[in-house]
Amino acid sequence: MTPPIPHIVTPIRTLLIANRGEIARRIMRSAHAMGIICVAVYSDADADSPHVAEADLAVRLVGFSPADTYLRIDLILDAASRCSADAVHPGYGFLSESGPAARAVNGAGLVWVGPSADAIDAMGSKVGSKELMRTAGVPTLPSITVIGDVVPTGEEVDSLGWPLLVKASAGGGGRGMRIVPGPEDLAEALSGARREARSAFGDDTVFLERYVKDPRHIEVQVLADRYGDTVALFERECSIQRRHQKIIEEAPSPVVTAELRARLTEAALSASRAVGYENAGTVEFVLDEHGDPYFLEMNTRLQVEHPVTEAITGLDLVRLQLLIASGAALPPEVHAAVDAGPVGHAIEARLYAEDPASGWLPSTGTLHSFEIPIGGPQSGVRIESGVELGSVVSPHYDPMLAKVIVHAPTRDEATSTLAATLDGSRIHGVATNRDLLVRTLRHAGFRRGDTDTGFIDRVGLGNLAEPLADRAATERHALAAALGAQAQRRSQARVQPHIPTGFRNSPSALQVSTFDSHHGVVAVGYRFDRFDRSGQRLDQVEIDGTPVDVRVVSAEPGMVALTVENITRRYRLERVGRTTYVDGSDGSSVLVEHERFPIPGSQVAPGSSLAPMPGGVVRVAVAVGDEVEPGQLLVVLEAMKMEHAIHASAAGTVSEVDVSVGDQVETGQVLVVMMVTMVMEDSES
Repeated sequence: MTPPIPHIVTPIRTLLIANRGEIARRIMRSAHAMGIICVAVYSDADADSPHVAEADLAVRLVGFSPADTYLRIDLILDAASRCSADAVHPGYGFLSESGPAARAVNGAGLVWVGPSADAIDAMGSKVGSKELMRTAGVPTLPSITVIGDVVPTGEEVDSLGWPLLVKASAGGGGRGMRIVPGPEDLAEALSGARREARSAFGDDTVFLERYVKDPRHIEVQVLADRYGDTVALFERECSIQRRHQKIIEEAPSPVVTAELRARLTEAALSASRAVGYENAGTVEFVLDEHGDPYFLEMNTRLQVEHPVTEAITGLDLVRLQLLIASGAALPPEVHAAVDAGPVGHAIEARLYAEDPASGWLPSTGTLHSFEIPIGGPQSGVRIESGVELGSVVSPHYDPMLAKVIVHAPTRDEATSTLAATLDGSRIHGVATNRDLLVRTLRHAGFRRGDTDTGFIDRVGLGNLAEPLADRAATERHALAAALGAQAQRRSQARVQPHIPTGFRNSPSALQVSTFDSHHGVVAVGYRFDRFDRSGQRLDQVEIDGTPVDVRVVSAEPGMVALTVENITRRYRLERVGRTTYVDGSDGSSVLVEHERFPIPGSQVAPGSSLAPMPGGVVRVAVAVGDEVEPGQLLVVLEAMKMEHAIHASAAGTVSEVDVSVGDQVETGQVLVVMMVTMVMEDSES
């Protein structure tokens, strides 16, 4: 009989967290609860980040880009040495799936909080891991590795079936991934995927795989200690995605039966044991149209969506990571949670600084408001965020602002609470996907559990990305913005007489404020001229020239209450420059007031294509003199770790190309100018 392996536990005392934002804050929360001293590292862009303020010690990494800072293992080890850290937690992302980083940490005599370097290497290559899984009996999809710059052709590629999926071997998070409809699109897809993979992971190896159209994305959380004890903590469904990145995750999956859970668990445990896995990891699968699972990849780290598993098991996965790394065996509560089964239902939404209606373009700026209502201690709402009021969302990193997680007894209750929580949030200064998340959570198909990776395309991005505030609500918001601005002017005039109050020599004329909104231009005209018996003003109001019956209950710079069609609503206002943010029970609006006297020459030339966000130019696809068709690629920018293509909005001839590969551009900067071709319609005389 083999004697049991002795458990040698060396508690971690000082932990360096080689990550940033909400990831660092999440790890810090568990580590601090265990009495561990936490060391943060930060780039120059993150000097004012909350994770820096919450750490016990913080070390600056000079630079802005991840390649110059968070991905420099030499700088990480130097920081660990200077702070006498005895362990490094890589978080999720950055160095978390780097075998060389794990070896370097161990080689420096420090504890790496994660799996072994060999396990990371084995699963870090999607090409190699698929072959390993086939050997271990785990079901996999057929695939072909692409060698160098060769574009595969012929029977070997056709045998996979079209469409195909190009994927980065070293990648994840949707980066280096392209859907290829047919052979004519393969070369461009391979080029773009290689370029994005090289930038994100330093490895441009890609492979082709049979594309399973609109599968369900199911993953299994595993935990393993160094003594051979490996468990699976049920599944998560992550099918609601955009650009191959998850935005809504839940546990358990609404469609996984006991029989399917057993199959998924067996496959996940086989995958883990095949590489001698230790610590926390996730085995990901796709379910095809028949409900059969196929191995997708193994993430050798904690996942962004791990809180939903924590919610249904009652376990702290970061605490367990730290215990396992210190040499402890899986504690009894882990097996108790497995025996008990999933408790209730948990859903997580990822709140991103991005504009879904504009091709998911990331948004940068300063957060003038950042309020997400948590409710009482029994609400089941949990927020994990790397930003706060006043934080600057920069173009250097992933645009996720926060994860909002809800745990409730049932899926329906969790879904309703999460939608209401997001609906009631106030986030000003950047565009977000908040309204899309709410519409998705309230969609009848989602409520039924009819979800797959094609859900957003099937329902229609135009429908889901539509703001919660409709045109009528936006008009009310514009009136509230105009009245709030006038109240502010009157308030300022009391102490600053030079501030105009809105008084005019012709009191019968309406005061007019014009705003740009998501629903187009809204012109509001109003006049205070009568009072009712209660002393509240009755106002003459016109919106876009049409009279509207409105009673103004109150009007202050930060709060306006209106009664329209016998319904009273209160609106919170925030004004930043010419922009007014309005939040109410009927949605939120961002309103930009027109300049009454614009500065001459401030307009850009007709036919200009502008940079939609700050970023780096990675490709220029046109030259002066080129004839361009509508939708033709002009420039490719890289920002927030993703590529963003700029296309022509009309046909024309390129007259100027104002950028080159390698240039850094700012929002609104002119990229390309075209002489637009005028299309004349035929008419009969």
